[in-house]
Amino acid sequence: MKITLDKNKKAPVIKPVNGVQNGPVTYDFLIDTTEYFRAAHFPYSRLHDTEMLYGAGDFVNVHCVFPDPDADPDDPRSYNFRCTDEYIKCIYEAGTKVIYRLGESIENNPRFKKYINPPKDPEKWASVCEHIVAHYNEGWADGYGYGIEYWEIWNEPENPPMWTGTKEQFFDLYRITANRLKSRFPSIKVGGYASCGFYACDERITDPFAKSFITYARDFLTYITADETRAPLDFFSWHIYTGSADEVAACALYCREMLDSFGLTGAESILDEWNYNVPDSTGGKFRKSMKAAAFDAEVLVRLQKLPVDVAAYYDAQVKLISYCGLFNEYTAAPEKPYYAFLAFDCVKQYGEPVASCDGDGLYTLASSSRDGFMLMITNSTDEPKTVDIECGAKTARIRTLDRDHDLTETAVIQAPVTLSVGAPSVTLIELT
Repeated sequence: MKITLDKNKKAPVIKPVNGVQNGPVTYDFLIDTTEYFRAAHFPYSRLHDTEMLYGAGDFVNVHCVFPDPDADPDDPRSYNFRCTDEYIKCIYEAGTKVIYRLGESIENNPRFKKYINPPKDPEKWASVCEHIVAHYNEGWADGYGYGIEYWEIWNEPENPPMWTGTKEQFFDLYRITANRLKSRFPSIKVGGYASCGFYACDERITDPFAKSFITYARDFLTYITADETRAPLDFFSWHIYTGSADEVAACALYCREMLDSFGLTGAESILDEWNYNVPDSTGGKFRKSMKAAAFDAEVLVRLQKLPVDVAAYYDAQVKLISYCGLFNEYTAAPEKPYYAFLAFDCVKQYGEPVASCDGDGLYTLASSSRDGFMLMITNSTDEPKTVDIECGAKTARIRTLDRDHDLTETAVIQAPVTLSVGAPSVTLIELT
């Protein structure tokens, strides 16, 4: 494969698709990955399932912040912001912004569905959400001025462990809450509903549950765009767990086409849960593998050319072992996928984006500065590839992420630059 880089061939601004969920601290504030957050410049942390399983009763969820549903929502004494305040403070101190999910954490145990029931009074629930926004953005109740932009209403309501009511009840709750928040805070972005996703956009997927996700989404968009039930949608959020980056691409295209078909051309598409997912019996350890890291890197790069505006990997909280591929669950040290995010950020921080090319199973991302170029090459295939790079550089410093290296320097090459890219791997090349 031949890659030609030219500073005059600019590319679009690199999008903030390298967000995460939660972190950098654990519920007891004893484990802290702030230094790694800062190094990778994670742009967003979405707050959902925050500090599952042990701390979920104290953080973020509406019932945690407003514990007595019969209390007065206008009275600051009705709220318990303490734990969530400290958690969000740690996120901002790490240089990361918050996407705040208004709702509840998943309740997977069928014996306990306590907080995912429809609120008894949707208007009151919306008022509570309004006061939560005011606390973090306007200083209400000894609050803050964070200016949190994205406020997401609920999570996966079409998923039984997340919502026990009907879809009509959820649509009504969304309409009431979204209209109230946008009326009070016109500058924020309100959206949802964190859809389970669009797996069934592939016609080969015939599972009724997967197909129901699409029906739910279309019914929701029909509802909020109808004159009598109209509601604002600044962004539509959705999820995917897969071992195929091609499936991520197909779902991203489907989501954008769906939104546009309802006239919602200005609504952002936010992929705010994704991770490497294949059949496994290791308790999720495969998400820390080199294969997962190469997949993650490919997704980050391919999202640049897909109609997705923001993305957030699920999950960066150390104790959520089966879904946290970024950090070791015992030492909190980085695992292979973290270095994929770090490589992506190196390109993003280096300079102005420039055009590169993809092919032969390789995907690339490049930027330029006065000194040269930074190029990232992802290879999630099972075969090594040979790459020739033309850009006028005299020297190429190679950093490699593979089974034996954690984005460490492995070679310095003089022009002409030809190298073999291992499989699976991520290669970061500084050309000067």
